[in-house]
Amino acid sequence: MDNRQNQININWYPGHMTKAKREMQEKLRMVDMVIELRDARIPNASRNPMLDELCQGKPRLIILSKKDKAELEQTTQWIHHLSNEQTQVLAFDIPKDGITKPVIQAAQSIMKEKIERQKRRGIRPRAIRAMVVGVPNVGKSTFINKLVKRRIAQAADRPGVTRSLQWARINNQLELLDTPGVLWPKFEDPMVGMYLAACGSIKDDVLPLEDVVYWMLKELYERKPQVLAERYQIDPCSDPHELLARIARVRGYLTGQGEIDEKRTITAFLKEVRQDKLGRITWERVNGNSESI
Repeated sequence: MDNRQNQININWYPGHMTKAKREMQEKLRMVDMVIELRDARIPNASRNPMLDELCQGKPRLIILSKKDKAELEQTTQWIHHLSNEQTQVLAFDIPKDGITKPVIQAAQSIMKEKIERQKRRGIRPRAIRAMVVGVPNVGKSTFINKLVKRRIAQAADRPGVTRSLQWARINNQLELLDTPGVLWPKFEDPMVGMYLAACGSIKDDVLPLEDVVYWMLKELYERKPQVLAERYQIDPCSDPHELLARIARVRGYLTGQGEIDEKRTITAFLKEVRQDKLGRITWERVNGNSESI
């Protein structure tokens, strides 16, 4: 399937994001490295291209969050694909995994040369300072709260919750600067908007949800038809409109006149996908992406 036959134009850039970008630029000189969270289901699409400019070549630790929602084999491939000399990659189910030790070890490994240089000069190394960045709803606040072992960052399963920058001291080895989730003004590849919409990184009320769901259904039919068949007890077909109608009829999502209640079916389908009722889904495949980081 040519994904670009299913492009939609999605842009979401609230005013507070412009302020957040400016504040991030001002604070970057205060940090040693960047910890970037990405969604394991869409590791390239959940990358903010503005960060390359903003981070000014600082070392980076990429955290693939929500690995429990993504296909294991694909996550392993993405870790290899995104890693390089200046970038380490870890994948977590943040609420359940023990993350403190591996994150601190990775930060120390990334900053090893600088720390050793300071020691040779007789300087006692201070705590590593890292800025935590990522698109909305990728799990930054949950990540920080887990590291600090208390709730200092507001967390919610919806985009646009964190609105300001704040420091969080993990221990004498690591300090984090939390930032709001920032999208960029224009998606050069419209498929990026589709991926982000599917995973809930853009508020549903600004989306053409029917287009998003038709694309998701077509993708699932081509890659996981058995999942659709088992979940909805239907015979899958290549027409996403008919697929949605079959789901509606099985579920009884009909109007008083017996017609398909499209809005209700779309809402229910999106909810089930995002709650993993259809299993692990990596929407963005490694072999479909040539760009590294």
